[in-house]
Amino acid sequence: MTTPADIGAAPTAHEEIVSWVAEVAEHTGPDTVVWCDGSPGEWDRLTTQLVDKGTLVRLERKPNSFWCASDPEDVARVEDRTYICSTRQADAGPTNNWMDPVDMKTVMTEHYRGAMAGRAMYVIAFCMGPLDAAEPKFGVQITDSAYVAVSMQIMTRSGTSVWDKLTGGTEFVKCLHSVGAPLAPGQADTAWPCDHTKYISHFPEERMIWSYGSGYGGNALLGKKCYSLRIASQMAKDEGWLAEHMLILKLTSPEQKVHYIAAAFPSSCGKTNLAMLEPTLDGWTAETIGDDIAWMRFGEDGRLYAVNPEAGFFGVAPGTGAHANPHAMATIEQGNSIFTNVALTDDGDVWWEGMTDTAPSRLTDWRRRDWTPNSGEPAAHPNSRYCTPIAQCPTVAPEWNDPAGVPISAIFFGGRRATTVPLVTESLSWQHGVFLASTLSSETTAAATGEVGVVRRDPMAMLPFLGYHVGDYLAHWLDMGTRSDPALLPKIFYVNWFRRDDDGSFLWPGFGENSRILDWALARIEGRAGARETPIGSVPTTADLDLTGLKFDPTKIDAALTVTPVEWIAETRLIDEWYATIGGNTLPDVLREELAALKLRLAGNGFPGEPVPVRDENFRQVRRRRN
Repeated sequence: MTTPADIGAAPTAHEEIVSWVAEVAEHTGPDTVVWCDGSPGEWDRLTTQLVDKGTLVRLERKPNSFWCASDPEDVARVEDRTYICSTRQADAGPTNNWMDPVDMKTVMTEHYRGAMAGRAMYVIAFCMGPLDAAEPKFGVQITDSAYVAVSMQIMTRSGTSVWDKLTGGTEFVKCLHSVGAPLAPGQADTAWPCDHTKYISHFPEERMIWSYGSGYGGNALLGKKCYSLRIASQMAKDEGWLAEHMLILKLTSPEQKVHYIAAAFPSSCGKTNLAMLEPTLDGWTAETIGDDIAWMRFGEDGRLYAVNPEAGFFGVAPGTGAHANPHAMATIEQGNSIFTNVALTDDGDVWWEGMTDTAPSRLTDWRRRDWTPNSGEPAAHPNSRYCTPIAQCPTVAPEWNDPAGVPISAIFFGGRRATTVPLVTESLSWQHGVFLASTLSSETTAAATGEVGVVRRDPMAMLPFLGYHVGDYLAHWLDMGTRSDPALLPKIFYVNWFRRDDDGSFLWPGFGENSRILDWALARIEGRAGARETPIGSVPTTADLDLTGLKFDPTKIDAALTVTPVEWIAETRLIDEWYATIGGNTLPDVLREELAALKLRLAGNGFPGEPVPVRDENFRQVRRRRN
């Protein structure tokens, strides 16, 4: 068992880090402590160990790439075991699980006791966002998973360059992780160690994350959703910026005019595909800056600037193919990637549903079983993932690593709704756009455990990732709208690529054709495109869209753009129910006023598209939670 003197030579003189590592090592009892340097040599050493152990399989058809399969119980986010351990329960809000931080630490401390016995403990220094940012956001993760250690090399800036920046007194987020599978002397390990009991706990006031029992995805790669959204959203509220579940995309028109957009979608709703868009409109180009997370701050010019804090893509594999996302396929083809819970081909490559029209005749499925097209179940898990460096994406924009970020012209929010919500709606104001985003809804997906296909509210696509009360989060968005000239704020749009007709067929072709919707939105910002005013906002007609060369039934597009008042009257009742769960003394009053105005417009008592007057000049005066 490791003692404080056994942690080895630390690559940092940061006393808090060294003492914390020693404390964790003494409590968890690893055989050895490895201070990760993030080097290619470390990658080679750890991946070789994982191959020898049976966790990874080296791919023959992709250079420096690996396949692995998790335990069938460890395949997705565990939202029911994810906690916001704020000091006050009221600060966590109704959408988060809460436990008193003292109680949670008591419970988890016992789980951690001896949890790393028989294993190596890896200490990873990482930075979310460019290292040369004005205020870089650092983290240190302790983990007993070599799989996590190599994945963090892809997903973050990590290793020696970060250790060099972590001088004494530098702030960092403490990220503690264990798979919860100690090994007794002589006990054989499993290919994917984990525990049936799982906790993913966040301590926002302390800027600290504790994760136990899972080795998968965001449960274990703590720089991702845990840090970059849950903890960062609290940091952003305190410091006056936004940490959002958004892609960032650079669009260049045929006239060489550049716009940057951000867009938020729940998991498995096409966010990665849009982030690597291949426009079908002649003369347009799209370049990727980020596919999942955006940190946004106001610049000196009053515009909102976004930066991607991650260094890799952690994309959902099923549905990704040459038609849906050719740039993602080109990115992973270059190798240097880890594929989890996809299928393995006999010739040493990977496959998943949607990659090709025809499945191979034989595969090893994600449960490590023989599979054929007659097996009657998918070969890849619906939440299987590829983990690959963003720098090797063929459409990555040079600005992706710019510490200043890029100025955002428009923000798009979208869910997956079969009815009611039109293809695209332009908001009437920042306030109205926040209202629309607060009502965002989508059908649940395989990215989270639980029933699939249930419609739930997902404000700003952040419901699973909020680090504090949802009412305060919405108030923070409203407050951000007061911090700059309204003319400089990004315009907010609400999209729905997934509307269907009565036969269940999609009313819009999606994928690269979504560039036509982005073209219209940017033209609206520039004052070059028309729209019709509806009770919910400005919606284009087919004549307002550039449909040149599109071979798709125009009547379906008309239907995708339809706003049906009777459906929206029913929707307002559902919004009422959603708002009631937030609480009467926590939901910002202006959002209730927006909902009331929408009801009036639907009843024909308000001018279609008429915005709600702002009650005062400072959204910070909206009603907040009572102490």
